[in-house]
Amino acid sequence: AADLAARYALPVVLVVDVAAQAQSAAAVVRGFSCHDANVRIAGVILNRVASERHRGLVSDAIGELGLPVLGALPRDIALLPERHLGLVQASEHGDLRARLDALADFTERYIDLDGALAIARPIELAASGPIVALPPPGQRIALARDAAFSFVYPHLLACWCKAGAEIVPFSPLADEPPPQSCDVCWLPGGYPELHAAVLAAAQKFRSGLARFAQTRPVHGECGGYMVLGEAIEDASGARHRMAGLLGHCTSFVNRKLHLGYREARLRAHSPIGPAGAIVRGHEFHYATVLAAGDDEPLVELADAQGQPIGSDGGRRGWVTGTFFHAIARREIG
Repeated sequence: AADLAARYALPVVLVVDVAAQAQSAAAVVRGFSCHDANVRIAGVILNRVASERHRGLVSDAIGELGLPVLGALPRDIALLPERHLGLVQASEHGDLRARLDALADFTERYIDLDGALAIARPIELAASGPIVALPPPGQRIALARDAAFSFVYPHLLACWCKAGAEIVPFSPLADEPPPQSCDVCWLPGGYPELHAAVLAAAQKFRSGLARFAQTRPVHGECGGYMVLGEAIEDASGARHRMAGLLGHCTSFVNRKLHLGYREARLRAHSPIGPAGAIVRGHEFHYATVLAAGDDEPLVELADAQGQPIGSDGGRRGWVTGTFFHAIARREIG
């Protein structure tokens, strides 16, 4: 966000978590203001304010920097529930409209929206040609879509549809196999560990997926990659059989955070690109690999700074998968 603000000379409203601090929050704001001369901090919103006195202490200290405090949001853990990969996703809220209305009321009450809008400025972007982040992996794409497979970047789906591809959703949790009329199957990320027992019992899904993979590409990302493996061990230590199309086993007993942007060079052809292509993506999960299996890795990874971090993923026949979510292919040259 800071890079974009600098590139397009956009003012920044900084949201600061002020829990357990008062005047020292001003030092944090000063640091952001001075860190990059090309990024202009134009205002501040305080988050997780404990009391009116707390708000006053922080606001007065930041005011001495010459920056307006545009709002002070009190602590309210009931606004949006969380779990281990962040917020509970919108599709899982039966009362989503009521929650959005409550958030709107909360925002209007505690933020000076007129002041924030006064800081904003219009931006004019030069016209450009169509951008294809990641070419569609097929004409008809069977996309796993339910509570276990809930995370796929919206820009990818929009890009594929704009390119003329058709998205055909199916639900592994409902024991649905990928439609045989499709020419590629995509298992996105999500929370398969929360639904591992149901997936283990989904025989039609597993057998249909195996049949599909005999003749057509199947690709899994993060949670989808875990499901392509032999088994998932949930947080309680219970082991659940998965598709077995790749040889790895994953576990959530001893959780370890894997987080960051990735740049991947493909070692073989897959739905995310041809061999040698470079794909940028993001990794975020707590799974550990109990057994790596004997499959060849799919990619060689580097972190956001370009430092090599080793191989990742697996490939066997038409089946491929990685722990990272693809965002866009990088043009080489």
